[in-house]
Amino acid sequence: MTPNSTDTHSTTLFQPRFFALIPCAGQGSRAGAAPSGLAKQYRSVAGQAMVMHTLAAFGAVARLAYTLVVVAPGDDFLAPTPNLPFDVAACGGASRAASVRNGLDALLQAGAQLDDWVLVHDAARCLITPAQINALIDACEHDEVGGLLAHKLPDTLKCEGALGLGQQGRVAATLERSDKWLAQTPQMFRIGLLMRALDVAGAAVTDESSAVEALGLAPKLVPGSAQNFKVTYPEDFALAEAVLLSRGSAG
Repeated sequence: MTPNSTDTHSTTLFQPRFFALIPCAGQGSRAGAAPSGLAKQYRSVAGQAMVMHTLAAFGAVARLAYTLVVVAPGDDFLAPTPNLPFDVAACGGASRAASVRNGLDALLQAGAQLDDWVLVHDAARCLITPAQINALIDACEHDEVGGLLAHKLPDTLKCEGALGLGQQGRVAATLERSDKWLAQTPQMFRIGLLMRALDVAGAAVTDESSAVEALGLAPKLVPGSAQNFKVTYPEDFALAEAVLLSRGSAG
């Protein structure tokens, strides 16, 4: 699979394309050990590997030129198979940021350009829908910075006491929640901008928006969904499976 090419002879204006990048090189230690030893994103949810639900949603978005999954070197779970709507690059790094940064290089090698858009999405957010992906593109394709799906914090937010002060595990303060959002993915930025942001931010950054924010820019918040959560803890698997099965029965 290769990106759809742009006919530079038929237009004098650059028409940015949309690429998807799925970092899939982590082990998901907080999810608990699977009997099979599989990494979290490959564990079965509603009848198939979690990441395949994620990829199915992106495969249903027609205006994406190309989807690239970044896996760890030696990981052959998603070995290239004919007719699948994505490609795999075994260039995962020691951190999520490193995997994304390496994946951006791989996109350029595959024909993407610095001014094209990339939508970076967590493999373990397997409840993402094509409608949510399209909503992000619609909201950000003409934005100067880019943006991310996010969910307004619905619960009262507590701050835990500082370690060493006898307050661990107890409430130190209640924080104002009216301006708080839970960051989700996809997060959508120009490839060149995101490469520069990650180079400056380093490996410790936990999402693309944080790296872009560190450049002094303000990404756009696009309302997402409470169902677009990241499968992180053991109990999350049952909840994700219930949602996926309910969608199947409704369809």
